[in-house]
Amino acid sequence: MHAPAVLWQPSRTLVITVVAVPLALAVLADDVRVRRQLHAARRDPLSGLPGRDDLTAYGDRLLRTGRRDRVFVLLMDGNGFKAVNDTYGHAAGDAVIAATGRRLAAWTTQRQALAARLGGDEFAVVDVLPTTATSDITALRDQLQQPLTHDGQILHLGMSVGIAHAPDLPGEDTNRLLRAADTAMYKIKTGTEVFPYLATRADAHADTVNGRRAGRPGTHLPAV
Repeated sequence: MHAPAVLWQPSRTLVITVVAVPLALAVLADDVRVRRQLHAARRDPLSGLPGRDDLTAYGDRLLRTGRRDRVFVLLMDGNGFKAVNDTYGHAAGDAVIAATGRRLAAWTTQRQALAARLGGDEFAVVDVLPTTATSDITALRDQLQQPLTHDGQILHLGMSVGIAHAPDLPGEDTNRLLRAADTAMYKIKTGTEVFPYLATRADAHADTVNGRRAGRPGTHLPAV
């Protein structure tokens, strides 16, 4: 009397399993698709790099690890970008941004690093670097300054790089390290300091105008 029940139960379980597996796979595939779409939506379409929010989130995660003493934040600002736009047109300026994005993405490959475009011709990198950090950062600057050919014209690129080393600024988060690197970059751009210059705590807490470092475009505008 019990034989039919024994034979029928495994069959019913098998049917349920066969139906459930494709449903689970479909849900998983849909979740991956949505995540990829969200990831792509956060990337700057011109440079192909993520933005500031992704950079600071990644940096803060690194700072919470035992590798804080090796965390560097770099802020890079193009030299002569406006001249490229004015001389060769905005398409040439876009080509410079795209090339810089590609070069930064290539440099961060195989590293514990993330590069981002902050806006205009301003970029940033958070990285875990060895004791040879200065030579590595110099090599990166040299790569970013390699000439670019666009529409038959050779565009000569310049880049000012500010450096903030996390151990020099104990207790500070990525946003504060970015401010320090930004101040360091501006000192290098204006000739106050010479590359490679590492930001100090005073740089991290430099006075701002409307929330922006004095000397930045837009600081003359009223706060909103």
